[in-house]
Amino acid sequence: METRKVQVTGGSTYTVSLPKTWATENDVGAGTTVEFYPDGDELLLSPQREVDRQEGRLDVSGLEGDRLRRAVTTMYVSGFDVITLEAPQVTTHQRSEIRTATQGLVGVEVLEESTDSVVIQDLLDSSELSIVNAVTRMRLIADSMLADAVTSLLENDEDIALDVIQRDDDVDRLFLVVSRIFRATLRSSRAVEDLGVSREDCFDYHSSARQLERIGDHAVKIATLAHNLGDISGAVAGAIANLHEDAGEVLNKSMDALLAEESEKATQLGHEAIEAVREIDQHTRAIDDQLRDLEPMQAQSLGLIVDSLSRSADYGGNIAETALQKAAPRP
Repeated sequence: METRKVQVTGGSTYTVSLPKTWATENDVGAGTTVEFYPDGDELLLSPQREVDRQEGRLDVSGLEGDRLRRAVTTMYVSGFDVITLEAPQVTTHQRSEIRTATQGLVGVEVLEESTDSVVIQDLLDSSELSIVNAVTRMRLIADSMLADAVTSLLENDEDIALDVIQRDDDVDRLFLVVSRIFRATLRSSRAVEDLGVSREDCFDYHSSARQLERIGDHAVKIATLAHNLGDISGAVAGAIANLHEDAGEVLNKSMDALLAEESEKATQLGHEAIEAVREIDQHTRAIDDQLRDLEPMQAQSLGLIVDSLSRSADYGGNIAETALQKAAPRP
């Protein structure tokens, strides 16, 4: 760390010198324009640079299947707007996997193809993306997925179950958007300023989005089990319906707390959600006792469904804890 004394020039202008080593490494010299980003009691300085779309290249030789799809997703989340995937010979199978990967990303399309490369591009303007809107959308989808998964179980409705499973892709796409935005704020003060949300809040939204993504996964698990379960007894069905209602209340109170503008309201809702999770644990144990009287295979499947609902409530509790931290006074 280096220190400098602030000086006054012209009677009203505050000036401070820049470390020469830093200036040289960042091509800052006489006449260079720099940008200032206020952040509470700190002032961040950065050389002014042209806002160009970030381009990245990746050698995909030997990458197939899940590894290739993960590589494409990683480049997207890392913040590249134009991604060139290269190999001495891009195979037909690789092209198919790349297209599949792009379909799982918001706003990304294949721009051009040649024998030795495939270029994909993010067509969205990153400055227009909102992490709050993305998380809010995730909340709505995950909540409806969980509700529909339970409905498919109670009504033995195969179509609803299949619809829940398909909607999981929407939650996953939005989570990748949130991850991309969050990582951008870690790299660039300009991204933070454009977004209008602090880095701490972005961290909280990203953490909560991860919990919502997991709730979506459990909704899929419930729908998958319900698809092959058939009819269930009235007493057990009623207990599971009540458990879902309690879990859904935890999720919604937690998200209301996270998105609340008033810290007092956020704190109150956060505590209520966490306290409700403890009650759900007792409710879950009571249902497990009911399942012991059922046929073993059915009891096992229903036990997994009850566990998924309980875990979804736990994830809601995690969001509530994040909301409490977000609402707490900051040093």
